[in-house]
Amino acid sequence: MASTGLLIVWFVVIVALIPVSLWLLKRSGLANGALGGGQAPVKPVGNLNLGPGQRIVTVEVGEGESRTWLVLGVTSQQIHTLHTMAPLAPPADGGASQPTVPAFAQLLRGKMAKPQEPQ
Repeated sequence: MASTGLLIVWFVVIVALIPVSLWLLKRSGLANGALGGGQAPVKPVGNLNLGPGQRIVTVEVGEGESRTWLVLGVTSQQIHTLHTMAPLAPPADGGASQPTVPAFAQLLRGKMAKPQEPQ
């Protein structure tokens, strides 16, 4: 009877160690390759699902100034390079350099306003 209780205790301990060890692996950086030689050589940037088993994926390869974005067509059997380009840099001023377009409400008010007669 005592051996059955001990068996159950060890089973619970081992099952409890699985999520704990996965959490420690994630926190240590070993899962990302941070300690083993830098970051992963391929970093996903974005993807677009086109249909069942078909996607367009943008990945970043390289480091520093030699970074390159690859636009890939991915199916269940093949991967094709559709385009190669330099990474897009985010606007330094937060997008303020783009021309401002008046809101629809402002345009509608301007069109609905009665023209003033010359005095």
